[in-house]
Amino acid sequence: MHPAAHSLDAAMAQALELAERARLNCPPNPAVGCVLISPNGAVLGEGLTQPVGQAHAEVMALRDAAAKGLAVAGCTAYVTLEPCSHHGRTGPCCDALIAAGVKRVVASMQDPNPKVGGQGFARLRAAGVDVEVGQGALQARELNIGFFSRMVRGIPWVRMKAATSLDGLTALPNGTSQWITSPAAREDGHAWRARASAILTGIGTVLEDDPRLDVRLNSMASVTRQPDLVIVDSRLETPLTAQLWNATTRRILIYTASSDAALGNALLDKGAQVIRLPDANGKVELQAMLRDLGTREINELHVEAGYKLNGSLLRAKLVDELLLYQAPILLGEGAGIAALGPLTELAQGVAFEWVESRRIGADMRSVVRVAGHDQFLSQV
Repeated sequence: MHPAAHSLDAAMAQALELAERARLNCPPNPAVGCVLISPNGAVLGEGLTQPVGQAHAEVMALRDAAAKGLAVAGCTAYVTLEPCSHHGRTGPCCDALIAAGVKRVVASMQDPNPKVGGQGFARLRAAGVDVEVGQGALQARELNIGFFSRMVRGIPWVRMKAATSLDGLTALPNGTSQWITSPAAREDGHAWRARASAILTGIGTVLEDDPRLDVRLNSMASVTRQPDLVIVDSRLETPLTAQLWNATTRRILIYTASSDAALGNALLDKGAQVIRLPDANGKVELQAMLRDLGTREINELHVEAGYKLNGSLLRAKLVDELLLYQAPILLGEGAGIAALGPLTELAQGVAFEWVESRRIGADMRSVVRVAGHDQFLSQV
């Protein structure tokens, strides 16, 4: 969904494609691609960010070249983000490039992580490496919008997913909702789940639908991780027998307003983390929840909830983007996407801007972004 690559060197376009491939398995790290090009234009090596704790794109590209027996001294590294300069779970990538004899680095943008923030470029330049910044920046920002949101705003990028009829209904009056959209749309929805750091739902959805809320598609066989599961459960009503406990190992975070120790301990025994963040009305303080998720390295938060929690998030202006699947059917009556309360003026509605629309199977998928919510990208 990022803008098409215009005026890009072929190597940078290739690096962006590698970054796109990295996106499913690399959170909480940013998705980065790297391509090493010899002075005569030959591809020496390529790499992409590996799962957390493993090698970054630059090191993978150097290893690729080494495995082929190719020398990289004097080459150009095309990379979609500033090579890191700090010791985190892995060593500094800028040092690896310097040690390998790379003479030029073409990077899409500076890393907004304050632990890097230009220091990688500075060390490269101090070592005599020519550094060029800016090529592919728009694409790199879109690929890592969640990571940049966490770095700049301190909170995840919040994407709300909904599947509706043409008249915007998510279920019939009797609650029937499976399935409004086609298998192709549902598979596409799982692909969006897979790229998220965490999936958010409410206790209402857990009690009514007993969902697993995990990624389980044959086409996603290359995914090595499951997104975390986040549940807004003000009264700690999550059943100990719910299907969500049966999913592949993942972190489960339950946000609550309850101080009931017995209920909390039972959920802890199931392996969940219980975080108490009450607001003045005995509900979960949603803004505080997003800030807490930011500290837990959640980049993209994928919301699959009912109209009550959706409405609460939208009224609090905490939703950044809507991922909407529409089936070519009219239902007439039933539940909508969100309970926004009775509005008296059109201006009170939540305004979006179109990002993309395309056909998925028999349905239409649209991505719309809340006006102004991506302004932080101009800071990176």
